[in-house]
Amino acid sequence: MAVRGAGETHPRFRFRATIAEATHHGRMEAPAEGGSSFQVGATAHATSGSPVFCEAQRPLPPLLEGRPRERLVELHTSFRELFTFFCANATIHGAIRLVCSSQNGLKTASWGLLLVGALGVFYWQFGLLLARYWRYPVIMTVSVHSELRLFPAVTLCDMNPHRPRSARYHLQVLDEFARENIHSLYKFNFSENRDVLFADDRLPQPAFYLDRGIRLERLSQPGGQNKVGFRLCNSTGGDCFYRAFSSAVTAVRQWYRFHYVNILALMPPAREDSHHSHGGHFVFSCRFDGQDCQAWHFQTSHHPSYGSCYTFSGVSAAQHPGITHGISLVLRAGQQDHLPLLSTEAGIKVMIHGHDHTPFLEHQGFSIRPGTETTVGIREDEVHRLGGPYSHCTKGAEGVDVQLLYNASYTLQACLVSCFQQLMVETCSCGYYFYPLPSGAEYCSYARHPAWGHCFYRLYRDLGTHRLPCTSRCPRPCRESSYKLSAGTSRWPSSKSADWILAVLGKRRHRSLSQSPGLRSNVAKVNIFYQELNYHTVDETPVYSVPQLLSATGSLWSLWFGSSVLSVLELLELLLDAIALTLLRGCRWLRGARGSQPGAATVASHAKPEANQLPADHRDDINHLGGPAGLISHDASRSSGRSLC
Repeated sequence: MAVRGAGETHPRFRFRATIAEATHHGRMEAPAEGGSSFQVGATAHATSGSPVFCEAQRPLPPLLEGRPRERLVELHTSFRELFTFFCANATIHGAIRLVCSSQNGLKTASWGLLLVGALGVFYWQFGLLLARYWRYPVIMTVSVHSELRLFPAVTLCDMNPHRPRSARYHLQVLDEFARENIHSLYKFNFSENRDVLFADDRLPQPAFYLDRGIRLERLSQPGGQNKVGFRLCNSTGGDCFYRAFSSAVTAVRQWYRFHYVNILALMPPAREDSHHSHGGHFVFSCRFDGQDCQAWHFQTSHHPSYGSCYTFSGVSAAQHPGITHGISLVLRAGQQDHLPLLSTEAGIKVMIHGHDHTPFLEHQGFSIRPGTETTVGIREDEVHRLGGPYSHCTKGAEGVDVQLLYNASYTLQACLVSCFQQLMVETCSCGYYFYPLPSGAEYCSYARHPAWGHCFYRLYRDLGTHRLPCTSRCPRPCRESSYKLSAGTSRWPSSKSADWILAVLGKRRHRSLSQSPGLRSNVAKVNIFYQELNYHTVDETPVYSVPQLLSATGSLWSLWFGSSVLSVLELLELLLDAIALTLLRGCRWLRGARGSQPGAATVASHAKPEANQLPADHRDDINHLGGPAGLISHDASRSSGRSLC
C-alpha cells in the first residue's frame, strides 16, 4: 500500500486549490487541448469574487473510457437502426437477407417481396383456419360396446277408437251428419250399414251443438285439379280459409276428426283401468325371456285415434340375443265398436321406445297386419352430443324454457308438443284435445270457442313451416338412444294349424273363436327381441380443439417462416420498440415546439444566473464550454440523446 509523502496533497484537494488560485487571480482559463472534461466542469463552476469547490466523480476505468454508460432500457436512435438490428438478429428465415445484401438492391427487393408474400399467404390460411374453428365442426366417432342392455319399452294399441258411452249419442249425430255430406258429394248411402254405425238408439239424447256450417265441399283449383275440404273462419268471419286435400279419403277423415275432437272435449277423459279392451281381451298371451308376463309389466292408457294402448315396461335386462329371449305376444286385432270414419286401418300399432319416454305413435309407430306373425329385431344406438358451442342440445331439459306437459323424461317430441300446446293456449285461449293441458286451461270446442279451428290450423301450419319458436326452444337431448328395427312377416296361423290354435285361444277365453268367420283377421302375433347385445355409440368429437388449433397454427408458421413461438415474441418486441420510438420522437418534437415559443427566451435567461453574473470576458468562455454548468461533455450529450424525453 503506497503512502503519500508529507508534502503530497490529495488530488481532490489539489483540484480545489487550483480553482481557488484561478479565482484569486481574477480569471478562469480553459483547459489545455487534450484535457479532460472533468477539469472543464470543475473550472466552469468558479465564479468571480469567491472560490467554488465542486464535487468531482471518480474517473472511468481505462476500458470504459469513450463508451456511453449502459442504461436499464436502451432504445434505438432511428427506425433504420431498429429494423437493421431486427433483421440481423431475428430467427425468422429470410429476414437477414434484407440487410446482408444491402449493396444489391435487386436481391433486397426480391427478398422483401418474398417475405411480404409469405406473410400474406400465412394470414390468409390462418384466417381460413380461424373461420373453420369458429364454426365448431364436429366429427362422429362410432364405437362398439358389448354388455347387458335393458330391454326397451313396447307400446301396443288395438287401433280401435271405441265410442265412449257418455258420447255415443253425440257420435251418432255426427255419423248422420257425415252420411249426409258423403252422400251429397259421392252419392253413397250408408243406409245398408246403418245398424253398424248407429248401434244404440236407446240412450238418452242430451242437447248437443253440432256446427253444421262446417261441411265438406268440393273445391275447384286452377289447372282443373279438384280438391275436397272444409271452410274455417275466425270469430268475426272476416278471415276464412279452406282446409283442402287432394285425397278425398284424407279430407273425410280430417273433417270427421275435427268434429270428433269437439265432442270429446266436452266429455271427461277416457281411462283404461285394466288391460281389458272393450269387446274382449286384447292380450291373449305374453312371454318374456321364456317366462310368462305379469300384469304389473303393463301400463294402460287411451289414445283418441288408436284406442286402447298397453305399454310393456319390464325392467329386466336382456341376457342373450335371439327370439327366444325377447317378448312374444298374441294379440286381438278386432274391430268391435269401430269408428270407420275416424280410423280406416285394421291391425295393431306398435312403438318401441326408451323407458320413461312418452310414446308418440302417430310420429314413430309402425303397424302390424292381422293374421300375420311379425318378427322385429332391435339394434340399439346411443348418440352423445357435445353441447355448448358445438351442438344445440340439453342434458335432461336443463336450460329449456318450455314446461313439459308429460310426466316423463325429456324428449324432443315431448318438448315440441308441450311448446305447441302452450302457444295454442296463449293464442287460441284453449288447448288441443290430443295433448295434455297446462294448468288452468281447457280443451277447445266450438261450443265454447267457435273460432278455435281457424286458430289451430293456422298455428299448426306455422309449426310445419318452422315459423313458430318451438324448434329453437326445444333442443335435442345430449344423450339419446335410438332403435333400429328390422322386421319380417309371415302368415299366422297357417291353414293347417289354424283350427287347433284358434280352438285353444277360444277355449282359453271361454268362447269358440274357431267358429267365427274371418277369425284370422282378428288375431296377430308379435315377436320383439335384440338381434345382438352389441350396441353402437356415436360420439361427437370437435375437429379443432384449442390444442389442435395451436398445432395447426404452428404448422402454418413453420411452413412459411421456419420458426417457433419465440420468433413471434421477437415480432412482438419489434412492434413494442417501434411504438416506444414513435412516442419518444413525438415527445421530443413537442419539447422542441415549446422551446420555439416567445416565452422560451425568458426562461432560458433565468436558467443561466451564474453566467449572467460573470464578467463579459468570462461569459464567452463559459458558453464555449457548453452551458452554465459546463458539465455537458461529448459522452454525456450522446447518452442524453437516448433518454426518455
